[in-house]
Amino acid sequence: MTTSKFTFADLEQWFKERRVTEIECLVPDLTGVARGKILPRERFTEDRGMRLPEAVVAMGVTGEFPEVGPYYDVISPTDQDMHLRPDPTTVRIVPWATDPTAQIIHDCFDQHGKLIPFAPRSVLRRVCELYAAEGWQPVVAPELEFYLVARNPDPDIPLKPPVGRSGRAETSRQAYSIDAVNEFDPLFEDVYAYCEQMGLNVDTLIHEIGAGQMEINFFHDDPLKLADEVFFFKRTLREAAMRHDMFATFMAKPIANEPGSAMHVHQSVVSASTGKNIFSNEDGSPSQEFFWYIGGLQKYIPAAMALFAPYVNSYRRLSRNTAAPINIQWGTDNRTVGIRSPVASPSARRVENRVIGADANPYVALAATLACGYLGIKNRIAPSPECKGDAYLGDYQLPRSLGEALDLLRNEKDLAEVLGESFITVYTEVKEIEYAEFMKVISPWEREHLLLHV
Repeated sequence: MTTSKFTFADLEQWFKERRVTEIECLVPDLTGVARGKILPRERFTEDRGMRLPEAVVAMGVTGEFPEVGPYYDVISPTDQDMHLRPDPTTVRIVPWATDPTAQIIHDCFDQHGKLIPFAPRSVLRRVCELYAAEGWQPVVAPELEFYLVARNPDPDIPLKPPVGRSGRAETSRQAYSIDAVNEFDPLFEDVYAYCEQMGLNVDTLIHEIGAGQMEINFFHDDPLKLADEVFFFKRTLREAAMRHDMFATFMAKPIANEPGSAMHVHQSVVSASTGKNIFSNEDGSPSQEFFWYIGGLQKYIPAAMALFAPYVNSYRRLSRNTAAPINIQWGTDNRTVGIRSPVASPSARRVENRVIGADANPYVALAATLACGYLGIKNRIAPSPECKGDAYLGDYQLPRSLGEALDLLRNEKDLAEVLGESFITVYTEVKEIEYAEFMKVISPWEREHLLLHV
């Protein structure tokens, strides 16, 4: 397990002990895809860094870039390089590699040594630094849902649950079923073995509601460290699944008529000087900061939805009575709301953001939810009264489409100030071209219902 004190000297010793011959130099892009280069160990040791075009971290999920517009007010049209520096604390072995191979995440800098402001890891660093300036340390714990599906090379064919050890695929809901998880024991044995080799602090594995839908929980820790672990885990699970002749997907809504997949994020804030949870008073009651944090989430989540639900598919998940929230109500131990406060001791008092999709970039999602809470505390935003009933009986309070969400994000100046205006510009411009690409596709629904009827 790596620590914040892990140095380059330690890194060289780490390579030597594991006889590493190759290094995967990774940079998470806006989508969460691992970009970068693979270097021989000797070359990595000599250079201890590399360069990539700055637009590499600022492309859409289809690999496209905007051709004109505000995007090029931030990113040079001359395609300048960014300088990459490895973060020694992120080094992990690549368990599935044939030769001893390490993977290490890099931060992106410009030629003057400043962090590239639109790189996802830079955005999360920026928000954490705002907390540090107040004497606070945010703590997060993601719960990541995903589907196992049968291998499917044809995007025109709907996805289906995979066949398990019994030789049968799931056809019914199996929430929390131990036996249903055990159907995929060979896969999960590999996943846990890989995670152990990589030092990923994964906790509980459960079967979620959908057919073939699972959830993995992470232990609470520092936001940047947890974002790195989610980034690594997604890559690990996909690789392990393919080795067992199936796919693992973090799409928000991969299968019609099945629940969507979320990344619920538990979050709290502790005092850097005392180590105490600022969400609780000395007598154990909830503090004003606790309520202001919730107020910030309620005020800014609608504008942050393009960050929490980044694709057209994301909004298929957020519908009434599908185990996903439709509004920004809050409540104690209430899973129908968008903002839940689990029952916990005063020292563990926390807030759970249930709006975020499994398809969200973990760096961007954690930065955005922490930004909402930060603004709530700083601006002393009072929350609405607690929802003590079924929040699905209330009105929709979230944007219903990516286009609507992008408009809200562009117009929210407070979030832009915290996350960085250049990041918001690049992100929204990239999402616009993704949306334009989607609109070129004619769906089966349109052919079925419109072809001969309109």
